[in-house]
Amino acid sequence: MARAGARGRAGRRGRCRRGALLAFAAWAVGWVLAAALLLRAHPGVLSERCTDEESRRILAALCQDYRGGALSGDLCEDLCVAGKLLYRRCLYYHRGKKVLQVDWGGRPVVLKSEQEAFSSFPPLGLLEEEVEEGGQDISEAELLLMVAGEVKSALGLELSNSSLGPLWLGGRGPRWGGELASLWALLQQEEYVYFSLLQDLSHHVLPVLGSCGHFYAVEFLAAGSPHHKALFPLDETVGPSGDGPGQVRAISDIALSFLDMVKHFDSDFSHRLHLCDVKPENFAIRSDLTVVAIDVDMAFFEPKMREILEQNCTGDEDCNFFDCFSKCDLRVNRCGAQRVNSNLQVICDKIFRHWFSSPLESSAISFQLQLKLQEAVQECADLGGPARDSWRATPSVFWKLRRLLQATRRELQEVKR
Repeated sequence: MARAGARGRAGRRGRCRRGALLAFAAWAVGWVLAAALLLRAHPGVLSERCTDEESRRILAALCQDYRGGALSGDLCEDLCVAGKLLYRRCLYYHRGKKVLQVDWGGRPVVLKSEQEAFSSFPPLGLLEEEVEEGGQDISEAELLLMVAGEVKSALGLELSNSSLGPLWLGGRGPRWGGELASLWALLQQEEYVYFSLLQDLSHHVLPVLGSCGHFYAVEFLAAGSPHHKALFPLDETVGPSGDGPGQVRAISDIALSFLDMVKHFDSDFSHRLHLCDVKPENFAIRSDLTVVAIDVDMAFFEPKMREILEQNCTGDEDCNFFDCFSKCDLRVNRCGAQRVNSNLQVICDKIFRHWFSSPLESSAISFQLQLKLQEAVQECADLGGPARDSWRATPSVFWKLRRLLQATRRELQEVKR
């Protein structure tokens, strides 16, 4: 009996130990899966190489290539010789893309490149021999053809020679080979091409301030974040206390600037510009509360957008490219080339809902106006629903939102008096 009892107790202890081990294994697997999902959603979270040491090494290699004549640019002297462009910190690193904050004569700017090393960009191919010999035998017509080809590949646009001015090199000097090689590396970065071509056409994109090799400089603006109460840092505008009327006034102005950007991107270029990754982190605001698109890696003009959307499918869910949706034609199992939702609908859904889905923090705005604004934002956000008639309904919803936001601003101005 005693031996049987002992065996029973031992068996129970064994089962308890196995149960504990199984529970621990399940807990560990759960954490591994959670970490994997986190990294998939936020790939920069464990960006091990986004360090000062690694960033300084990349800039040192850039300057070494500059001194060796392999690359050039109007910022290289300040970065590599005069010491006027000083590294401050790494902002982002993922899959080679490097974003650094630097000081340029006391002004904060951002250096960006899709690859950390100049050698990571494919060389000029058929033109490589001419570049090594100084590039003097390459005609201007050949260079224009090369630039136009890269623009078409990146943006899907065929531009006239006169439109390529912002991408064009200056006179042929002693560093011509390095300048041409640097231009080639920059042209392979879609964001650089967007910023360069649009900087004189839109105040809603960042201007390119200069370049050195494959790195280009843009204005430093604090990006939005879902961690900010108002999505964007407003301390300089309304003060650290963020008083109710001041914050609501700022949010209304930012919302109106978003609407201006939507109208601008839809109507003011030769082709509509589609934003396929709308989130606060991809936008910033200037001191005058103008909205600026600071990351346009997922922005596409209409010809490129149609090319991306027109894919094989078995259902509508196969036709969703991030924030840009199409519909599946089940007769031929192909996604339509026409986008069925709009920039406005996605901005209403991902930005405006955060501000206007609940009562505004100001008693200065009448309840009736707040309710109308909530309803208009909801209507706008729902344009991407099952009916998916977003483009047809967008104009009326756009003007309704604009009128309500302007009325909000007028009520706040009356209180301010």
